[in-house]
Amino acid sequence: MEHFGKLPDRGTRQPDGTSLDVTVAVTDSRGLVAYWSSEAQDLLGYATAEIIGSPLARLLSPDGSTFRHRDGRLLLDTPAHLSPLLDARQEQAALVTARLAPEALTPGDNTLKQWMFEQQSRVLTIFDPDGRTLSANAAAEGVSGFPGHEVRGRRVTEFFPGPPFEELERRILRVGKTGNLESTELFVRLPGETRAHAWGLDIFPLKDVDGRVCAVGMAAEDYSTQYNSRKRLALLSEARTRIGMTLDVASTAHELANVVVPRFADFVSVDLLDVVLRGALPAPGHAVLRRAAQNCSRPLPHSAVLGSGDVHTPPPSSPLARCLAGGPAELRDLKAPDIVRWLAEDPLHAAHADDFEAHSLIALPIRAHGVVLGTVLLLRYATSPDPFGPDDLTISEDLVSRAAVCLDNARRFTHERGIALALQRSLLPRGPTVHPAVETASRYVPAGGSVGTGGDWFDVIPLPGARVGLVVGDVVGHGIDASATMGRLRMAVRTLADIDLPPDELLTHLDDIVTHSAPPPDADGAIPGDIGATCLYAVYNPVSGTCALARAGHPAPILVNPDGTTQVVDLPAGPPLGLGSLPFETAELQIPEGSLLALFTDGLYESRDHDIDEGIHTLRQALSRPAPSLEALCDTVLNTLHPHPEADDVALLLIRARGLGQDSLASWDLPSDPAVVAEARRRVCDRLAGWGLNDETAFITELVVSELVTNAIRYATGPIRLRLIKEQTLTCEVSDGSTISPHLRRARLSDEGGRGLLLVAQLTERWGTRYTRTGKTIWAEQLIHPA
Repeated sequence: MEHFGKLPDRGTRQPDGTSLDVTVAVTDSRGLVAYWSSEAQDLLGYATAEIIGSPLARLLSPDGSTFRHRDGRLLLDTPAHLSPLLDARQEQAALVTARLAPEALTPGDNTLKQWMFEQQSRVLTIFDPDGRTLSANAAAEGVSGFPGHEVRGRRVTEFFPGPPFEELERRILRVGKTGNLESTELFVRLPGETRAHAWGLDIFPLKDVDGRVCAVGMAAEDYSTQYNSRKRLALLSEARTRIGMTLDVASTAHELANVVVPRFADFVSVDLLDVVLRGALPAPGHAVLRRAAQNCSRPLPHSAVLGSGDVHTPPPSSPLARCLAGGPAELRDLKAPDIVRWLAEDPLHAAHADDFEAHSLIALPIRAHGVVLGTVLLLRYATSPDPFGPDDLTISEDLVSRAAVCLDNARRFTHERGIALALQRSLLPRGPTVHPAVETASRYVPAGGSVGTGGDWFDVIPLPGARVGLVVGDVVGHGIDASATMGRLRMAVRTLADIDLPPDELLTHLDDIVTHSAPPPDADGAIPGDIGATCLYAVYNPVSGTCALARAGHPAPILVNPDGTTQVVDLPAGPPLGLGSLPFETAELQIPEGSLLALFTDGLYESRDHDIDEGIHTLRQALSRPAPSLEALCDTVLNTLHPHPEADDVALLLIRARGLGQDSLASWDLPSDPAVVAEARRRVCDRLAGWGLNDETAFITELVVSELVTNAIRYATGPIRLRLIKEQTLTCEVSDGSTISPHLRRARLSDEGGRGLLLVAQLTERWGTRYTRTGKTIWAEQLIHPA
């Protein structure tokens, strides 16, 4: 300054008071800036170190009338004025002043705008329309680690390589071309940062008065705190939708593990007390854990961790043992003395921690309704520089508490499902039923997933006269109630079949039982499971080769003829049980020997993937395929239509019809004459001898025939027919035209009769009466003793 003598005041107001002259700079004789005022720094944006020694022309417009700002703008409202000076060597120099309006130095002036740009805590950067950096504030320089003069004139990707910054550059160029604002987010680690930060960016055009884009501005703000909070909320929200999707204990544990890794932790293990996986509650002091699920952000060596399903007992020094004992969740550094002591006693976890350089852990109890079901262990490795913190402990406790409720629900479901399955399997037939009239095979498949065991059932009931009763049904609902309802209906059908009712009458009585015994709907309006249940009952007679069927809202059976052709049996549907609206009808079907009859529930062919007609067509095709046995055919049908557990139970009963040969039958029409009784006995004895039966069987049969034929002649009307059926037992049947049922009575000593049926009951295995369209048939069965 001493070279130029006394300079004018920094601000000299003009006489008219309309403007203010401000000293900007002083040049030397070569036109280089030798002095730079603080007002000039505020006005033009250059620091003293940046401008000293620079040519004055750098600061002025081409015609020298106005100043040029550091960012390239021309300050058209700020005229430049040069006054000659002599330096100490008496060489020509210049005083450069700016003429400002009085309000130019008040708040809202360009100077304040510059201060706002420079001192703003947000990262502010200005680019030209071609994406080259024009200016950056102090915050941008601090974050990037590059001083302003190094980045000026360069693109973003020249000092920040990588796909995120390439996308950022494309946005800058697009804004410069279109003039439209764009916003985006970046999650990157900058050179001066130890970990990645979340940045919110606004990229906007800078336009002149004519609306032309002169530059592109970018404002960026580090919102990592809000981002982390948002991530935690998103994690909890996802946990609500992804954990508990099934009612399987192991699947629920896997859902928790998949939610946590890699978004929250690098490793997670979910260990449950062994009995919990079986649906039971753990006993106090039980400490055997089974690995239910685990997940890791990196491939795990087989020797580094427990395998799924492996059992282990944590040592007392471990945080897992403390959690099992009822302790709270723990957030620990792996270098803590007690953690080091635990790892010394637990080589498997120690090897895992060493291999992946784990530095922090969270151990949590899985507690539901005050009972500890297991533990969760979370680890962070060296690849995650941030250790778990108190906020992470809170989040993990919330996550595990939600999962604990789902795990307990799955455990309860497993327990109830086990009871229902045990109940249902105890009520269903065990294995194929051996019967001379039919060959049988059956399958029952409970519903999969979270649906629970249903009420599908079937039965094969031996009937007198070598006949067999076939029944299949479906109860509304699932669970223990459905299984119990199924048991009641099955017992009712067996009881009604025992009195030898025709199919339509049996269903009518079953409908009455359901209607009269059904409780009212519960508080939720749920209908009892037996109301709306469906049932199909059929009686196959191998002597006549016919099958009588009736159904209550149940799917019609499918008949497969010996030549492989199939047909859906044309059978009136009838209403479901418990509605009592319409009568049931019996249809009679001729079944050739060797034919196959398939009875099933709707779960076999109904699916969300196809309509009912398509399912029935596929079922018919599967039933017509050749198979070495009925058991193999059952497997073929299930593999074709039901390869995976569906939302409904499946019951399938296959029956192959067998005829009864004429050599096993003998029948005679008898007149209503008492003299014919002796002739009937003689014919019976001859037939039994031809069958090779011993004298004791012949003696008993003679007595039975004598009594039953005598009663028919004495008390009934014609026609009278005597028939013998020999299969596993010997059945004697006497049919007549009367509907009056005989009954046992106690005869007095003085009575001449009344003891016949008592003798029949004592000498045979069982006896009974069944009614036909033309009268009744009294039958008696006895065991066969070969000669």
